Amino acid sequence: MLDQFLHKNGQKAAAPPGRKIYAIGDIHGCARLLDALVAKIEKDARGLENARLIFLGDYVDRGPDSKGVLDRLIELQAGEPATVFLKGNHEAVMLDFITDPNQMLHWLDWGGEETLTSYGVRNVLRRSPEDLGAELAEKMPGAHLDFLHSLSLTHIEGDYLFVHAGLRPGIGLNDQIEEDLLWIRRAFHDTPQKERPDYVVVHGHQPLKKPLDAGWRIDVDTGACWSGALTAVALEGEKRRFIST
Repeated sequence: MLDQFLHKNGQKAAAPPGRKIYAIGDIHGCARLLDALVAKIEKDARGLENARLIFLGDYVDRGPDSKGVLDRLIELQAGEPATVFLKGNHEAVMLDFITDPNQMLHWLDWGGEETLTSYGVRNVLRRSPEDLGAELAEKMPGAHLDFLHSLSLTHIEGDYLFVHAGLRPGIGLNDQIEEDLLWIRRAFHDTPQKERPDYVVVHGHQPLKKPLDAGWRIDVDTGACWSGALTAVALEGEKRRFIST
């Protein structure tokens, strides 16, 4: 394993003292995998009251039960109010479709068809965008829409920064734009060492066969909807490890 990320003061990156953090990668409509991973985390932490869960976005699309995923996340939010929910690019596109279906019809090719089906919308590919948008608005619980609008873009705990996709190199955190935070890939992954952020960045968005700990960044997207592996990174003190279904 690579050496832990070192700050300029020579200290290893650490989570806040006394806190167990579990950052969970892209779920993509896989409600059963979400249930299985949360159960593993609960066992690992000896109860969710001893843990802080941070979800990194992309809860919907591709998998069979996006509605069920949002149901479970909202239930978690009610029972564990310290849980953090970040916005992914798929939530952004879904919200854009709800606002203007005609301009966002490509959402169906990105997994939106499966999401619509999970809400009971039928014959998706044979209907107009306006018709689909109207039925989704009718069938989606208000709590789901409120949840999607409430999602944060970034979160910081100790020496770790959590975000869906990554950061634009050479730009301060306060000057980052939403498009990069939700969509960036190679420009972030190839960040020159001198431009890397002061925090270890924990993110998803880029599916990998195995979770990646590159020292300065951690990628926990293991392509759950294709691989059956939904992954979290567990952070406690200076230690970090992966838990997966």
